[in-house]
Parts: sequence; C-alpha cells; structure tokens
Amino acid sequence: MARRHPAATSAKRGAAPPNPSPPPPPADGSIPLLHAASRGDLRLFKRLVRDLDKGRGRPREVVEAAKDQGLVALHCAGGKGRLRVCRYLVEELGVDVDAVDDGGRTPLLVALIHGSMNTASYLLDDGADPGKADDKGFAPLHHAAKAGDRKMTELLLAKGVSVDPVSSEGTPLYAAALEGHDEIMQILLENNADCNKKLPGGVDTPLLVAITAPSLKCVKLLVEHSYDARKALQKNGTFQDHQGLSSSGATTISVGKGWPEILEEFGRFPIELAALSGTREGVAILFPVTSCIPTVHDWSIDGIIRHARVSMKQAMEYDRHDATLLSDRSFCWLCMGDGHEALRDALACREMRPGWPKACYRQGQALMLLKDYGAACDAFLDAAKLDPGSPEIESALREAMNSLRT
Repeated sequence: MARRHPAATSAKRGAAPPNPSPPPPPADGSIPLLHAASRGDLRLFKRLVRDLDKGRGRPREVVEAAKDQGLVALHCAGGKGRLRVCRYLVEELGVDVDAVDDGGRTPLLVALIHGSMNTASYLLDDGADPGKADDKGFAPLHHAAKAGDRKMTELLLAKGVSVDPVSSEGTPLYAAALEGHDEIMQILLENNADCNKKLPGGVDTPLLVAITAPSLKCVKLLVEHSYDARKALQKNGTFQDHQGLSSSGATTISVGKGWPEILEEFGRFPIELAALSGTREGVAILFPVTSCIPTVHDWSIDGIIRHARVSMKQAMEYDRHDATLLSDRSFCWLCMGDGHEALRDALACREMRPGWPKACYRQGQALMLLKDYGAACDAFLDAAKLDPGSPEIESALREAMNSLRT
C-alpha cells in the first residue's frame, strides 16, 4: 500500500528512500476555519487560529489569508448571524470590516443578503461602509428594501447613503415596488427617491413594476408622490403642463396631467397596463392623474377597461405570423397572470424567430410565472447568449437561479 506521506515516514526511519516523491502541500486550514466561523464555534475557531499561526503572533494575518472564493471568516460569521465570532474578529483581531469576496460583496452585504440583521447592525456600528456596492451595483439599501426591513432601511438612510443607487435591477425603490413593500417605498419617497428612474437598459419604472406586480398600495403611493412633486414643480415654475421637460432637463417625461403617463416598452400607458392586469382599483387610482388617451373613445374607468379588452381581442385575431405581435401578446398574458397562454405565444414567437433574444426572454418569463424555474433558467441563458450584457436578461436569469435554489 502506498504511504500518504513518504517523506515524513522515511525521515522517521533515518534514511531517504530511492527516488523519493515530493511531499504533498500541507493543508492551509482555510475551509475548517471558515466552517467554524459559519457555525459560530468560537472555541474551535480560536484553536484553529492558534494551530495555523504556529506561535508567530500574527493571528489576524492567518484569519485574513483563509479564503474560499474570496469569502473570509467575517463573511461567513456575518452571513450566519454569529455575533460572538464577529466581535472577536473585529474587536480583538481587527480584521478588515469591508473585505470583499470575488463578487465585490462586503460582510455587511452578505449579512443583509442572508437576513442576518443583528450582525449587519453590528458591522454598521463598527464602521462598515453603509453604501459600498458589489460588482453588480447592489448596495446595502437594495437588500434592505427588497427584504422589506424598515429598521435597516432607516438605519442606512440615517448614515447618509444615497437613496437611489442603481444596480442591474434598478434602484431600491424599484426593488421595493417589485416586492410590494409599500412601507419601505414610503420611507424611500420621503427621502426623495426618484420615482422616474428606469431599469438600466430598459424602460420599466417603479410605477410600471408596481402595476404589473400588482401592488395597489405601491401604485397609490407613487401616484400620490408624483402629484405632490408636480405641485411643487408648478410652484417653483419648473413644470410644464403639457408634454415637456423639467427645467433641469434631467428627465424626459410625457407629463400631461402627471408622470403616470410614462410609457412601457410596447408604448402602453400605465393605466392600460392596469386594465390588462385586471385591476379595476389600479385603473381608478391612475385615472385622475392620467390625461385622456386619444385612442380610448370612452374616457372613463369602465371605458378604459373595455378598450384594453378590445385591444387584446384584436391582437389575438391579428396575423399570427408576426413575431413582434406574439411577443407583445405573450407580455399581455403575463400581465393577466395566464402563464400557459403566455408560454404558448412565446414558444410560437421563438419558433418563428429563434435568434431573437426577446423571444427567449418571453419564454423565460412565462416559465417563471408557471414556477418551472429550471426551464426558465435555460430560456434566460439562451437569451443571454444572444444578447450578452443585457441588464434585463441578467436580472431575470439571476432571479430564476435564486428561485431554483430556494
């Protein structure tokens, strides 16, 4: 039987064997050390540190050298809520509280991602950068907003972080709208969050997301906020009461009676999306602040809903050989919550135009609605290959992969 450590064995015998094989590299102890931090076993962690330090008196260097894909002990302890280990690392060893892993995530971000709010609060109190984002632009405020954590959202804002950091999945306000966290949206809006900021590379705004989610409380909040903002602009003389720009020229919007008239990717107004989604209350919320749409002959709540239904029926009777129409109609089915019909049109669209990333994207969206996350990942991967670098596709793929893991 071959010996595992021939050099060590021969040393004990006092003579080297002929043609000795080189000794294997010693294990650096990183994985056991990180596991101990993750489990919160402080006694074992300290013992492993002593063993690895070998009496050199440099325990911090030992701990900071132990990594797995860039993750250090503070990431592992922080993500699991191991407060005693975090205190030992920060207060006794003085490790870098803002160390980043291979994705640019700090221990604070990892703690927030995993919902370990106790360690997140501790790290903030001990000097962690509250606004440091990862390589994709996700900042701590994104994760607090997505989780719906009021206390953490308020704590981060009190520390002066930007209310509108932009990631591949939009701003914190966008994340809160997507999850239907109206209380978080209220806090963000009170701190002057920009409700017009769109998804990078796309056209979706927090309002459009809230409508299609749907989250009527979020829709109402956004509409009320836009109305108050419009009155302030009028008072300051920076608002034009017809289509135009604010005097700063910062955001191009089709205002009319209010910003709920910003269009989505197929040229529909938010009120039309609300009608397609089957939310009469959503239409009622948007109706007072939306200018009359010329193509809607009966400008009333019921008239807008009838118009949306007629438009859908006409689209269904239209040329089925139009791939763009099939994609459009698949999106309409998604808004109405009918995943099977959305998938049927998406598959027909993809068969017609196999090299069109939008067709793959629509297929993935429909599969997400049907909770077939494995197939959705495959569809979004196909879309990503056809359109690499698309923030919209990357975001959808990440969400599908997270759903699959969950």
